[in-house]
Amino acid sequence: MTRARTTIFFDVGNTLLFPNRDRILAPLAKRRVFPTNEQLRSLERRTKKEFDSMVEGAGHADQPFWYIFYTHLLEDLGVSDDALRDTLVRATQDSANWDGIRPRTGELLKTIGERYRIGVISNSDGKVSESLRRCGIAECFLSIVDSGNVGHEKPHPAIFAAALREMGARAEESLYVGDMYSVDYLGATRAGMEALLFDVAGAYRDRGLPRVESLEELEQWLGD
Repeated sequence: MTRARTTIFFDVGNTLLFPNRDRILAPLAKRRVFPTNEQLRSLERRTKKEFDSMVEGAGHADQPFWYIFYTHLLEDLGVSDDALRDTLVRATQDSANWDGIRPRTGELLKTIGERYRIGVISNSDGKVSESLRRCGIAECFLSIVDSGNVGHEKPHPAIFAAALREMGARAEESLYVGDMYSVDYLGATRAGMEALLFDVAGAYRDRGLPRVESLEELEQWLGD
């Protein structure tokens, strides 16, 4: 029997908001180094698979996702500079630099919010609410839970439990939508929730997992 779905929680990064590449990669541009969008997309797929494998195998990764991502990017670009790598990591971990938003995001969230209670669970720096507000979509959510305020990051069950308490929701009636298998999909399902991958980069096309690549596809998926 299909359980009744009443609540949907969303990840933020690479799900609702996307990185401001011009701002984040400005230190590379100063060196006249310009990675292409396809290079970045391909590297995202590669790093997700590597990161997921580490988390699944050891229960954790030796380094944060973005440290691994920029280590590989600089290697691919033939740039050897640890200080530059660390600058890029810090810039990407700053929620203020996540202000890319797809057309119709607010409209689609409001439509989904007419059928479900919707909230946010994000690994961030305690300021993800401000980013959502600047992008005009904070008011779509009944609850915004940020690891920087909770003290636990996904996939730790405590952050999912905190979000469920704040929303007054039951895990078995909740869906979580996020972009990383090891952090979002496994974290949510281990917390007793249904999960769906928001796979814009196409990292999980060959995994046989439930996935969508846009909010339009999510709206259709929810209607199935």
